[in-house]
Amino acid sequence: MGSKQQKCFDLFIQNDKKGQTNMKNQHITMPALALRGLVIFPGMILHFDIARDRSINAVEEAIEHYDRRIFLVTQIDEDVDEVAAENLYKTGVVAEIRQTLNTPDGARRVLVQGLYTAKLCGISQDDPFLVSDIVPMPALSDTLSAAEKTAFIRTIHTEFKQYSEMSPRMPIELYRGILAEKDLSKLIDLIVFNVYLRVEDKQALLSCLSLRKRAELLVKFLAKEVDIVRLEQDINEEVKEALDKNQREFYLREQMRAISRQLGEFDDPQSEAFEYMDKIEECGFDEDTEEKLIKECEKLMHLSPGSQEAAVVRTYLDTVLDMPWNIYTHGKTDISKAEKQLDHDHYGMKKVKERILEIVALNQWKDADKKGQIICLVGPPGVGKTSVAKSIATALGRKYARVSLGGVRDEADIRGHRKTYIGAMPGRIVNALKQAKSMNPVILFDEIDKMGTDYKGDPASAMLEVLDSEQNVAFRDHYLEIPIDLSNVLFITTANTLDTIPAPLLDRMDVIELGSYTREEKFHIAKEHLVPKQLKKHGIKPQVRFANDAIYSIIDFYTKEAGVRKLERNIAKICRMTLKKLASGEAEKINIKAKNIEGYLGARKYTGETISKQDEIGAVNGLAWTSVGGTLLPLEVLVMEGTGKIELTGSLGDVMKESAKIAVSLTRSLSRKYEIDPDFYKNKDIHIHAPEGAVPKDGPSAGVTMTTALVSALSGIPVRRDVAMTGEITLRGKVLPIGGLREKTMAAYSAGIKTVVIPDENKADMKELDDVILSNMSFVLAENIDTVLNTALVKPNVTAAKKSNEKLPSAKPRASRKTGKNAVKEI
Repeated sequence: MGSKQQKCFDLFIQNDKKGQTNMKNQHITMPALALRGLVIFPGMILHFDIARDRSINAVEEAIEHYDRRIFLVTQIDEDVDEVAAENLYKTGVVAEIRQTLNTPDGARRVLVQGLYTAKLCGISQDDPFLVSDIVPMPALSDTLSAAEKTAFIRTIHTEFKQYSEMSPRMPIELYRGILAEKDLSKLIDLIVFNVYLRVEDKQALLSCLSLRKRAELLVKFLAKEVDIVRLEQDINEEVKEALDKNQREFYLREQMRAISRQLGEFDDPQSEAFEYMDKIEECGFDEDTEEKLIKECEKLMHLSPGSQEAAVVRTYLDTVLDMPWNIYTHGKTDISKAEKQLDHDHYGMKKVKERILEIVALNQWKDADKKGQIICLVGPPGVGKTSVAKSIATALGRKYARVSLGGVRDEADIRGHRKTYIGAMPGRIVNALKQAKSMNPVILFDEIDKMGTDYKGDPASAMLEVLDSEQNVAFRDHYLEIPIDLSNVLFITTANTLDTIPAPLLDRMDVIELGSYTREEKFHIAKEHLVPKQLKKHGIKPQVRFANDAIYSIIDFYTKEAGVRKLERNIAKICRMTLKKLASGEAEKINIKAKNIEGYLGARKYTGETISKQDEIGAVNGLAWTSVGGTLLPLEVLVMEGTGKIELTGSLGDVMKESAKIAVSLTRSLSRKYEIDPDFYKNKDIHIHAPEGAVPKDGPSAGVTMTTALVSALSGIPVRRDVAMTGEITLRGKVLPIGGLREKTMAAYSAGIKTVVIPDENKADMKELDDVILSNMSFVLAENIDTVLNTALVKPNVTAAKKSNEKLPSAKPRASRKTGKNAVKEI
């Protein structure tokens, strides 16, 4: 200890022994100890445990060098370990250390007695212990009259009585001693020492230097504490009542179970009902649902175990408890991983993948609302709608369940049966949740467009509640009769067409269209997915190799479909035949090529799309869309002497027949420009034919094709054989947009067409075309029929190509193609 510090300490000891009166405004330096959650007052004897190194060092320093004096001050934030000056209250107490004791857990117990209050001016040292710079504070100022003191004493006694009545732990001796105390200052100290007050309140009392102010604060704090204690009692009473009720019920149940065991009634329905009640309480249902299920359990108590009604109740409770209540899967969603997964599972489908990744992003973003997602995948059979739904579930990390709706005609299949019926069961929605074992799975409704209707109800109407994000929060199955929250379920539906889906149901779904695969897409799918899959399945991957031309041959000559199911079946057939050869020892390695494909699959079932070898009059290459993809649709027109009859053949629909009439009228308006006999509609018979007459055809997009064929046949101008066209025509010659451009252009490319005439308004749709189409074909955008005729006719200047009608050649016959079940539809 330095000389200056020794001099200060000697003065401190001298004044401390004399009392506090002579120490005013004198700065004193001594060790300080920060208290957690404790406030000491002058005259108070207090013991507490210390474990921090700085606190232990401060106590040892005070005992050794400061005549056992130490400054005790309370922390503002008791959770802080490294205490700084700003985290300490400004008022503390100088105390005397009476006793220290080491505890078994390594801490040290200290017994102190408060001497006088002091103001903290600063911390001059914080290691290895706190050293404080303090100034002693003057004693309480007493300006109260005797009457005022008496009034304060009575008020404090009144508040203390109320507090004591609600605090049963108050010792009777302490209670009597406080009520007997007539000195206001001592009364305040007694209450502060023995009544629970907040640290902030005690600190406020310690810092107050006026007896009047201290008495007023104590009355205020006591009144506030009384209110808090009263509120605690009310809460405790409510909790106790609830616990007493539950304990009473539990006790009675256990008594009844014990009685049943004593009587040997091990299969007693009451015991079984109690087990159900325990399981119901564990599920955490809302109050109304739990009350309903408990009533079912009580009903079971009064039924004979072998009765039919008991079996109904038992089955109902088992079904309810088997549901995955409050079970949710929270898989980690990653957009990059989801994109890789989709690219691995599916080839192409750019727009579909983008939409799926949007769903993944929505589920990944923590602030987004993930409820109410309902998607409808629409496309022809075999394009991968079901596998896309599985990929979505995998990408989201959720459980997956599939519900087939094809042929469903009964509303009960969706909502379930009333449990009062014999053989009643829940609907397919409940079964899907039980199958997924989660309340937020991905549920696939397959073939939603094939639901029917009969006298048993309309299942499509029942689906309105399921697929409505505003209603399915409390979906009620007829069997369960309790609300089920379906808002967290991601519903995906599949359909081949939207025509048979009711409009209200369709309006609730976000439609994603999956088009038919093009020839190139089928090739890549077969090469990258189907062939490796079948080779691995048959165990012949090292021994068998498929050449590219062999895959193209299977696609062109043995399949005619939108998807790839028949393609995979043909590949599987070849694998089986090669497996047989390998097993019999006929060959060790086999290469499948186009030249030997007929040896495995037989004669070709379909001939490829081909165009004429020369330009012809009255024969035009049209383009059509079918449910299995695009196709080349040649149209032939033959003009003969007659009386103005128009013959339409080739299984043409009503819309296509109307297009033919429009084409005839438009051709009449163009007769002068192309030097056509203006009276041809009176003295000529016109026959319009679309080959493959067994295949129905309909749609408006053959308008430009018919007009071109009529102009060519009547004017004698040949039509270019390497040009194909599509588009709806109006009476004024305007070319209107069509659909299915991607499939139609792929059919033109496969047939060897070099130029395709399309409506100008379909220009934006060219972005969806494959790169191989855009790089190998030229496109002519037509706003009116003049552009179409100038492109398709060999000689736009008709004066150089004038011919007599008697020499018009007939259309050259084309190679026949096998008729399919799918109708050609011009769109």
